[in-house]
Amino acid sequence: METKIFSEEQIDDAVKLLAKGELVAFPTETVYGLGAIATNEKSVKGVYAAKGRPSDNPLIVTVSDEDMMRRYAKEVPERAEKLIKHFWPGPLTILLFVKPGSLPDAVTGGLDTVAFRCPDDKLTHTLIKKLGYPIVGPSANTSTKPSPTTAQHVYHDLKGKIAGIIDGGPTRVGLESTIIDLSVKTPIVLRPGEITPEELSEVLGEKVLINTGKVSDKEIPKAPGMKYRHYAPSAPVMVIDHPEDFAKIDLNENTGVMATKNVLAKIDLPQENKFNLGDDLIQADHNLFGGLRYFDDKKNIHQIYVEGFDEGEASLAYMNRLNKASAGHHFNK
Repeated sequence: METKIFSEEQIDDAVKLLAKGELVAFPTETVYGLGAIATNEKSVKGVYAAKGRPSDNPLIVTVSDEDMMRRYAKEVPERAEKLIKHFWPGPLTILLFVKPGSLPDAVTGGLDTVAFRCPDDKLTHTLIKKLGYPIVGPSANTSTKPSPTTAQHVYHDLKGKIAGIIDGGPTRVGLESTIIDLSVKTPIVLRPGEITPEELSEVLGEKVLINTGKVSDKEIPKAPGMKYRHYAPSAPVMVIDHPEDFAKIDLNENTGVMATKNVLAKIDLPQENKFNLGDDLIQADHNLFGGLRYFDDKKNIHQIYVEGFDEGEASLAYMNRLNKASAGHHFNK
């Protein structure tokens, strides 16, 4: 299959492909998503096949606005309306009860809930509005690999497997959206993202929990990112919690280091063995997946060391992705 790259001016061509049941990757402010009409079960199953994604891993439904979401949500509680008013469009995904029979089991995993997201990206809004249907939107990458933050990342993973990619340039956030479960008595963040539990709690005026439990092998996760390994390059990853510990590691031609600018300046390695995460946590959020992909393409790299952050709720999303990429391996832990 030829994978076409579409510009903003070619959005109608991408709409036509989706309407025919084809798969098209699209930009958002977080990462690139892999789109298929959410009500088309055959197309949705094609998303799982293209990504190599486990079939019991539910998909997020990407909508253009609240009205489109209401077609598929069984009910929209007041607290959902509060969050929508404050954070949509934006990097927040809301889990609600699904209207029975409105979406195929391939989307919901057979559960009575589904996650909705309205991304802050004009190209994707135009795409969905012209299409007239919501689209599923898992990250547009090979399953388990780092999520894509550029159209080139998508092309690298899915060339020949999908019909097209809409090139919206590099993503702004760089980490997937926050997912909050509103189908339970006390709201709970199932996956951390740019929007923190504290921010959600302030808007809702109630306590918001953070999921810390593990999903068993036989259990279907409520949302993406809860059960399976994610974000991992070919070489093993280890988290360095304290910058001074980089000096204790045997760094050589087969090791890669991802760290902030000031930390990298003190590390004696060739430039090609180093990846600059930026000046601070915000920039590190944006650059994390790019760094993991940078070293994934280097055959001589046998171990990757990545700087960790301990900045409270602000670093939850970064450390969530990094801990999954490293399978929880920390230096001296």
